[in-house]
Amino acid sequence: SPKARRRGRPSPHTPSVPEPAAAEPEALEAASSPSQRAQEDQACEQGVAVKRRLDRALAANGKLIEAAPEFQPTEAVAGAGVLLALPALLEQGLIEVTEGVFGRLRNAFYGLHAVVLTFVFMGLLRLRNPEQLKGRAPGELGRLLGLDRAPEVKTLRRKLDEMGRRDLASTLQQRFAERWTEAEPEELGVLYLDGHVRVYNGRKHQLPKHHVQKRGRPMPGTQDFYVNDARAEPLFVVTAPANEGLVTMIEEHLLPEIRNLVADPVRRITVVFDREGWSPDSFLRFAELGFDVLTYRKGRQTTWQRRFFHEVCETVDGREVVYQLAERRVRLSNGLRVREVRRLTDDHQTAVITTNETLSTFEVAHRMFSRWRQENFFRYMQHEFDLDHMCTNDVEAADPKRLVSHPERIQLDQQIRTKQTSLDRVVGRRGHLKPGGNLRVEHRSLDEDQVDEWLRKREQEIARLKARRDALPKEVALDQVLDRGQIVQLERERKTLTDLFKMIAYRAESQMVRGLRPLFKRHEDEARQLLQSIFQATADLLPDASAGILAVNFHGLSSPRATRALSGLCEIANAKQTCYPGTALRLRFQAPEPA
Repeated sequence: SPKARRRGRPSPHTPSVPEPAAAEPEALEAASSPSQRAQEDQACEQGVAVKRRLDRALAANGKLIEAAPEFQPTEAVAGAGVLLALPALLEQGLIEVTEGVFGRLRNAFYGLHAVVLTFVFMGLLRLRNPEQLKGRAPGELGRLLGLDRAPEVKTLRRKLDEMGRRDLASTLQQRFAERWTEAEPEELGVLYLDGHVRVYNGRKHQLPKHHVQKRGRPMPGTQDFYVNDARAEPLFVVTAPANEGLVTMIEEHLLPEIRNLVADPVRRITVVFDREGWSPDSFLRFAELGFDVLTYRKGRQTTWQRRFFHEVCETVDGREVVYQLAERRVRLSNGLRVREVRRLTDDHQTAVITTNETLSTFEVAHRMFSRWRQENFFRYMQHEFDLDHMCTNDVEAADPKRLVSHPERIQLDQQIRTKQTSLDRVVGRRGHLKPGGNLRVEHRSLDEDQVDEWLRKREQEIARLKARRDALPKEVALDQVLDRGQIVQLERERKTLTDLFKMIAYRAESQMVRGLRPLFKRHEDEARQLLQSIFQATADLLPDASAGILAVNFHGLSSPRATRALSGLCEIANAKQTCYPGTALRLRFQAPEPA
């Protein structure tokens, strides 16, 4: 009946549709089951899942460059869905760019391919740090690499240390950024800039303090400044040498890096940032370098009358966006003329300024209010990829001549504030003191004359403290405050590498999200959650050397609509004709047809 068909049950009046025949029946018969593999892995004499003993013997004698991937027919491999992201990962340049920078690692069983794939697969499988590899069956994860088992934690850390000692992390990041910008130059028109603080919770070292917004207070740590493209996809990140602010980092580090990425030397780029980067004088210098700014206006502003606002409605990414907007030309404190666009929400007006003359009023507002996508990027990366994880506790020497606030001056400022607060409090109470009455000050009861004498002494104390403070320089070289051995910063090389692998995994995931847009309803809300379930999905791995195919046959997902979306992603991946790195096997994905 129609009602039964709507509910997904066969009607007694219609013949049931036979299930499609399974692919590669001979390979399925030879495929090992999870229980068989578990028994074999535990029975290995040289360690869990250590089967390729000849390759390991060659590697131990330095005669193996890298173990080649070899796939065996295997049934129901947990987490095999992560292979569906491999075409997107390779399009990001994962293997090509990394090989171009590092060449290869020293001779060993696990080479550059295995290490890089392990890190990105960890990110997609939400294994946030190498220690979480202990919770996965090494043999099952190794089958995704075409190896007998995945590297141990100590092995992966040793490989990361080997890569870090080459000091090529910044070069690798630059090569990836160049590849991404060359592939999508249109996304460079508007760039989002913002800082993110990695908090240091240890007590062994003294690090500069940065304001942590989510904690509401300054905390020791390292500040990274991210540059994201118009879609809020990460391009590169720069670690601040110490506690430099956003304005300094933009002018001295970020803008030169951005200009190096832009093929057209005269192309103007609009950079978007929050109020922390407010500096009218810097805006003039940015314009001379070929950059327009888009930011919130800082300081007091007069209220515009409601009659100047009008409704603007446009469709963005299939969604209707409506703003109440008004625009004027204004002069900043240094005489720079800019466009000011205001958005009216209830009784609140949000002021935005820009030096870009080509964007429409709606585009100015939409680009500015789309900064939440970069904030969402930080939040998502922290929650899903553990962006703040410290892959090493090592430190490196910092600049000993870096200027810092004079510590004695800071202490005097604190004393002045404390005494001034108590003085203001007593002055206020003194005004309400009745003739002949007493006032309790610092646990003593004082009459009017004694209170006035106390006030004079306190003013003199504050004046002496201010004189001592003003006689000191505002800043002093760091080596005058700390010993050379104490002037350190968190080691950056390995942290840059691991963060870069997480960024690549995120960009590949985002590419798949865009592919899901026509395949999956509630795309904006559930696409990434669906991809996480796909990456964790179970599949059969069936290699066919004669046909040059590695078939990845999924077992299906939790709902028909999710399985249909998976089938669409399989078609997209199959059209790319991607070969597994290090082999001639072309990946072919297949999802079951839902009823």
